[in-house]
Amino acid sequence: MAPPTTRNLRIILKQEKKDYVLEKQTPDEPTALPKASHDAWLKHIDDSLDVLCLMFASMVPDLQRDLEHYTAFDMIEHLKEMFGKRDRTERFDTIRSLHAMKMEESENVSTHVLKMKSYVDQLDILGSPYPQDLATDIILNSLPKSYNAFIMNYNMNGWEKPISKLHGMLKTTENNIPSKTPQVFMIREGKVKKNK
Repeated sequence: MAPPTTRNLRIILKQEKKDYVLEKQTPDEPTALPKASHDAWLKHIDDSLDVLCLMFASMVPDLQRDLEHYTAFDMIEHLKEMFGKRDRTERFDTIRSLHAMKMEESENVSTHVLKMKSYVDQLDILGSPYPQDLATDIILNSLPKSYNAFIMNYNMNGWEKPISKLHGMLKTTENNIPSKTPQVFMIREGKVKKNK
């Protein structure tokens, strides 16, 4: 079971109010006989069995065979050990790619921001979400010099926008950057003159 599947499993279990089974080991059967304690223990046993079946259903057959004698709690702990190193490597590579991104003047800002957003979203999936303000700062830092006025205005106004709003603002700014439009007109004018 790969980490995204584990994430989906946790979403289902949270909705079913059974996610506690992955966080706490099944307690021993209570020796004292208050009915409430015994009923809580039975509920934990039943919920653990439901969760175990869901986990098995989301696994490839080889993994099912390897883990068939585990409880739900022990299985999730074992899966964390198995996939933890891969998650760490993927997280490291994603962070490195995110921080290395620099937009060229000739690039489209929309494509650039959406690519960076995909890295931020991937970190969230890997369980290492970036705070919104940090993600925004990284995106702003990756922009070329033609966006310096926008960045200064953004920071002076103390704006704190989600990436989707920042994306829209940057697309509008791109359309108003003078250095990008005149080059196109100059080329067209040059071609027209050459044709004459």
